[in-house]
Amino acid sequence: MAKTIADLLIDSLLNAGVKRIYGIVGDSLNAVLDSIRRSGRIEWVGVRHEEVAAFAAGADATLNDSIAVCAGSSGPGNLHLINGLYDCNRSRVPVLAIAAHIPSSEIGSEYFQQTRPELIFKDCAHFVETVQRPEQMPLMVNMAMQQAVAKQGVSVLVLPGDVAGLDDNVAVPNVSVHVAKPVVQPSPEDLTTLAAYLNEAKKVTLLCGAGCAGAHDQLMELCEKIKSPMVVALRGKEHLEYDNPYYAGLTGLIGYSSGYDAMMDCDTLLMLGTDFPYRQFYPKNAKILQVDIRSEHLGRRTPLTFGLVGDVKNTVEALLPMLKEQDNSKHLEKHVKAYQKVRAGLDDLAVGKPGRKPIHPQYLTKVASDLADEDAVFTCDVGTPTLWAARYLKMNGKRRLLGSFNHGTMANALPQAIGAAVAQPGRQVVALCGDGGLSMLMGDLLTVRQHKMPVKVVVFNNSALSFVEIEMKAAGYPETGTGLESPNYAAIAQAMDMQGIRVEDPADLEDAMRQAFEHDGPSIIDVAVNRQELSLPPKITYEQAHGFTLWMLKAVLNGRASELVDLAKTNLIR
Repeated sequence: MAKTIADLLIDSLLNAGVKRIYGIVGDSLNAVLDSIRRSGRIEWVGVRHEEVAAFAAGADATLNDSIAVCAGSSGPGNLHLINGLYDCNRSRVPVLAIAAHIPSSEIGSEYFQQTRPELIFKDCAHFVETVQRPEQMPLMVNMAMQQAVAKQGVSVLVLPGDVAGLDDNVAVPNVSVHVAKPVVQPSPEDLTTLAAYLNEAKKVTLLCGAGCAGAHDQLMELCEKIKSPMVVALRGKEHLEYDNPYYAGLTGLIGYSSGYDAMMDCDTLLMLGTDFPYRQFYPKNAKILQVDIRSEHLGRRTPLTFGLVGDVKNTVEALLPMLKEQDNSKHLEKHVKAYQKVRAGLDDLAVGKPGRKPIHPQYLTKVASDLADEDAVFTCDVGTPTLWAARYLKMNGKRRLLGSFNHGTMANALPQAIGAAVAQPGRQVVALCGDGGLSMLMGDLLTVRQHKMPVKVVVFNNSALSFVEIEMKAAGYPETGTGLESPNYAAIAQAMDMQGIRVEDPADLEDAMRQAFEHDGPSIIDVAVNRQELSLPPKITYEQAHGFTLWMLKAVLNGRASELVDLAKTNLIR
């Protein structure tokens, strides 16, 4: 039997080490699905929404450090991929999306389900090309994968359904993707300049992000040598929070005062592997130095004194011999002690007294962290689940934390948990979901059930889009449109023939979580948490304080003074 273009596609994916494709079937994908069936060597992971397919592929690629693949049928099918693909591209995750297309002869005729995928995906991908002739394959798919791997992002291969079924007997090369891992470090002259700035400084603070992965030991040595506290951006948490005596906490909207103060109090800020976006959290009167693997990131968040291109590990290794040993540790000790004080205060909030309802979300997150496996993979929805994960999940160098930290979309936790469970089937996966996020893509609980994934879905059920409520209050607006009539998700799980546990009393939480974590199948733990839990950023602006005052006044005038009493009872107005 002659090979088809779809066969060349599947053979190329197999040569690149791809083991599965996430997606939903459709007639424009028929030739691809038939090739998968006949090959018997690649798995089709069917989901209930294509957005889930893209997020799952991103989680798969992140955990396995390799390219992953998702697919959508023509028109509406592949359009649903776009939100997940934006997230993957912004998080620098190599993903190939197969966007099936209408019959090639009908392109331009306003045919059923026609869209313009070659234009639609341009903004969220490094490579978007359409296969039009057999002669383009397998080179086209190899180019797409190479771009995704080399640029650490998304490639989209547009494949009309009829073209996928065309005959083509070209041989597929044995090596289709070249994964290069060059060592990138600044020139000797740049390193000398950087060292001079650091040697002259009296109070250096480090701001470290996801680009510091794999450089934990080198950064500990750097902090010790220059007596620097380390502030961490959220994506750096899993790589740097543990075994770190120099830790001053997180900064930004979900950070702590200790992290903010450590940056504002320095005379020199050294940014390493971070593209931290919030300009209001950078110091105004300090020298700012930046090391990043991507030169286009230099100075795009705040004006720089000096910027260098290099990967963090090798740059720091080359820099260390050029630095003077600092003997004044007052700056370091001050901000580490400040973090320890903040940490103690945060821990005081993570308690669960029997009968104290609704449950503190801090306590829920701490229990999840305490009971989860040492190498658990956590995913967290955008909003308050990300906030509580940042503050209460303990990282140890083995655990992973995935979220939509750059793109900031709702409903990412469940899809990423699906990808994590498929990518590393022996590993515990815990999804921290908001009731708003879970309900947006709740249909894929059926994917979890169908594929028998032992994912633990922890629902922060507060019947609200609570982070949006906080933002409204800070701006002085009475919250509008944020209330949710959330059901009992445990009952929904039971209706799907999955374990479902509802928790309303803190006294029951630990046993319920332990029962769910020990269960050998999927489980939903639906926890009624406090809607009025107020989390404030480390820097309170005049506008925010004014906004909260306006909100309280409007709440009273609108007959909602009881909400203020609830806040006071939970010790959140201090």
